[in-house]
Amino acid sequence: MLSRRLFRTPLTWIAVTVLAAGSAFGLYWFQPWKLLSDAEVAERLTTVATPAGSGAPADSGAPPSSAAPAGSGTPASPAATEPATAALVGSGEFVSHEHDTSGSARIVRTADGQHRLELIGLDTSNGPDLRVWLTDQPVIEGREGWHVFDDGRWVELGRLKGNRGDQGYSIPNDVELADLTSVSIWCKRFAVSFGAAELG
Repeated sequence: MLSRRLFRTPLTWIAVTVLAAGSAFGLYWFQPWKLLSDAEVAERLTTVATPAGSGAPADSGAPPSSAAPAGSGTPASPAATEPATAALVGSGEFVSHEHDTSGSARIVRTADGQHRLELIGLDTSNGPDLRVWLTDQPVIEGREGWHVFDDGRWVELGRLKGNRGDQGYSIPNDVELADLTSVSIWCKRFAVSFGAAELG
């Protein structure tokens, strides 16, 4: 009898409605099921012919003989003589922030002069609203590095395609890469880094 009376009162139905709405919002906001599932990606990566740290702009119009002066001791860049290859601009290994994260990141300049960010062997947790950011902030290990990436300049390259595997992201032509020295797997909803890599 008491339970019937309770369900007949308006306050009970208001409380039930608020509780249901709060539970639905909490599930949407936190999406806890993502922590129990993985999204794997296996995209084709760019073939890179030049060594790490070369980063010099490709000059497709220059003849191979002008790539390095005689006696300079600097070998000609393969990108200058092999139009089907790409140059490595910068790379680094991921460190863990809020979630265990491993793998590597690199920026490559393709044969047509475009830039791409590639994540190689990425392994992190799945989560809500994960984005891929290039930033000008240093990569700091531990809790001190979890929230720094929105403090300075950052460029969002898109949603994270998968929390595991190889994947690439186009970098717009108008992005100045000179001071963008790190990449973060950024949870935009909670303003926290899952993991990050310094691009040396």
